[in-house]
Amino acid sequence: MAKPSEPYLRDLEFKGFVEGLTYLDKKSQPLCHYFGGIPYALPPIGPFRWQKPRPLPACYRYGTRANPGRFTGCCGVCPQPDWGEAENDKSLWDEDCLQTNIWVPIGDPPRGGWPVLFWIHGGFLQFGSANDDDVRGLLSETACKAIIVSPGYRLNLFGFLASSELREASPDFAANVGFWDQRLALEWTWQNISYFGGDPSNITIGGYSAGSHSTFHQLAFDLGVSDSKSIVRRALMFSNGPGLQPKSFDEAQMQFNELLEKLRIPLDVSPAEKLAKLRTLDPKTLIKASENMKYHQFRATTDGSFVRHGLLNEIDNGSFAHQMKRRGVKLIMGECRDEHFIYGTWRPPKNSFDSLFRRLQADYPLAACEALVEHYYPNQKLPAGCKDWPDAFGRIYADIQIHHLERGMANALVRHGAGDLIYRYRMEWRAKCCDEWYKKEWGVTHGTDMSIWFWGGNGHLSKKEKVLAKKGFVDNLAKFLNGEELDWGTEHPLGVRTLTPKGTIVCEVDKRMEEGLKVWEVLKRVGATGLPLSAKL
Repeated sequence: MAKPSEPYLRDLEFKGFVEGLTYLDKKSQPLCHYFGGIPYALPPIGPFRWQKPRPLPACYRYGTRANPGRFTGCCGVCPQPDWGEAENDKSLWDEDCLQTNIWVPIGDPPRGGWPVLFWIHGGFLQFGSANDDDVRGLLSETACKAIIVSPGYRLNLFGFLASSELREASPDFAANVGFWDQRLALEWTWQNISYFGGDPSNITIGGYSAGSHSTFHQLAFDLGVSDSKSIVRRALMFSNGPGLQPKSFDEAQMQFNELLEKLRIPLDVSPAEKLAKLRTLDPKTLIKASENMKYHQFRATTDGSFVRHGLLNEIDNGSFAHQMKRRGVKLIMGECRDEHFIYGTWRPPKNSFDSLFRRLQADYPLAACEALVEHYYPNQKLPAGCKDWPDAFGRIYADIQIHHLERGMANALVRHGAGDLIYRYRMEWRAKCCDEWYKKEWGVTHGTDMSIWFWGGNGHLSKKEKVLAKKGFVDNLAKFLNGEELDWGTEHPLGVRTLTPKGTIVCEVDKRMEEGLKVWEVLKRVGATGLPLSAKL
């Protein structure tokens, strides 16, 4: 359905002129301004596929007063696999996806500029788009008056292909380019958001699901740069945690070899020839090949550059907490009660232990997979409470991506004196509008709480639901973005602000912490949280 709007022209000073939209309500009153698909980098296509993103030149202009750059559409959509039986619209695919959408509140900004939320979309790092969120209601009806910047970035094999041989033999190849895209978009925001009325010294990064996982890695990277290059002031990690220490280049090489075999590219040709051939193939061919692979998940690699070696050990030994404390970086993090229902739909295994074990290897290092199945499934028996192995997969996947490692991270931050920087939550209630996208029997599953955080988002909250969302979380979100103290209510930093099934807010002790820490310790012993080899001997 069309969204009522009128053209909106903005002068970006020496950057040029841009035309966006002012969205209107039913009475033609303005809701917010919007710019869609503004480039933040040069196109990563042709010979620049699998290279780090290239900044726009200093002389880049977005348009003139007489002929402004027109940004009334959306970001390019990175080519991506389908989710189950739901086919994505391949006519929208565009490898040139390094653009960002920008939402701006109505009215004059406060002194210094609007606070800024740099929002990273989710999708397992395999699919999704910056165009999926609608924040018109959030910006017009709530106290959340902030510029929201939502960038596109490279996904799946376009964003996270890795190979030890390419790393060693091809200087123009880089791993983790999807994360490098996000970082360049964040730097572009820091350098340019003042032209849109934003405050570059007040940037919160955040995301949902894989966007939350990306937020962790962006936060970790930012904590590792000098103070003069640091951008992040606060972070939102909704329904995802740090995850495991990513695979090594040697493990990534196995995935790379499998991709070459699927594409019938000989393994005995030079790395340069392999890369050149891969750069000539069209996106549909690459995506089709990846969908039929055993190692079909293209995720981060521990490259020692963007993703540091021993990154999660930095959390466990206190260096992460120390740097957060030194810079005063605060964090909201939490979960939904029934995350596993959605997680179990993404490339689920067949109904056997062996199939589940193979499916885990698509995401995680082998040593971690072996430790996990030994802990969860002694004697390879289906646990009580799991109806079958696909159900068991959804539950363990949700535990590792969200429930348990989020608890391990929170506990480590508190142990090392950063408890005053974190705010934890749990959602056990969902709004009626979620019924349009999520099965009722899935309960408060992954994604349902976005109707709270984003004020209905693409749905609509009832008046009663809006009162609950406002009092429970949205008012605190507004304070967080402004750098103000929150009315969170928990008595201990490991306490949880919970939205109960009855629609009430309670602040409670985390009754699930013990099991989370057991899994954290299991993974730490095998080095999955980054312990050096000497510590394991």
